[in-house]
Amino acid sequence: MLGVPEVVEHLPGIDSLGSEARIAPSVSVLRYGADTPAITLGNNCSLYDGVRLVIGNPAQHPDCGIRIGHRVIVNVGAYLSGEGGLTLEDDVLIGPGAFLLSAGHQIHGGHPCINHNPLTYGPIRVGQGAWIGAGAFVLQGVTIGQGAVIGAGSVVTRDIPPFAVAVGNPARVIHSRQGFDAPRQANRLARFLTRLRKTIA
Repeated sequence: MLGVPEVVEHLPGIDSLGSEARIAPSVSVLRYGADTPAITLGNNCSLYDGVRLVIGNPAQHPDCGIRIGHRVIVNVGAYLSGEGGLTLEDDVLIGPGAFLLSAGHQIHGGHPCINHNPLTYGPIRVGQGAWIGAGAFVLQGVTIGQGAVIGAGSVVTRDIPPFAVAVGNPARVIHSRQGFDAPRQANRLARFLTRLRKTIA
């Protein structure tokens, strides 16, 4: 198939690769330190041209790693950071040029040069069947719910409920996918109860 990566049996830097995985030759892996198994791909995954997988040293952070489920498609030029932990559940779609960033730099109260400050970490989880649109950014510590959609170019700074459609910078939920309203209502109730508890405390 023209433009579709070939099936490969291994790729340097990936510790476990499922069957029928398609990985373009230009996919790159950056990892530091220990050789602890930290990057796994499920069956029938596709990583297209220019995808970059990045992890730190698993010995330095317990959540470090990239775990990709079955039938996940990561389109051209996407950047997947697993320093703080990244999980893509089955059937996730990652659009071209999307960035999933599970680590950053402390910016307050430290050294005046940002690159001398310690890293900050937060695991990212993208639920089954979710779609991250082209050029979107998902920041550390965020969970994207099952079947959710993140609009192209959005910047996701907080959790997105299952089956929600979120757009903008920062991303805001604009509605639920048609036919999938119930999970959002349950999430709205959970947020209300959380606010109520904080008010009472």
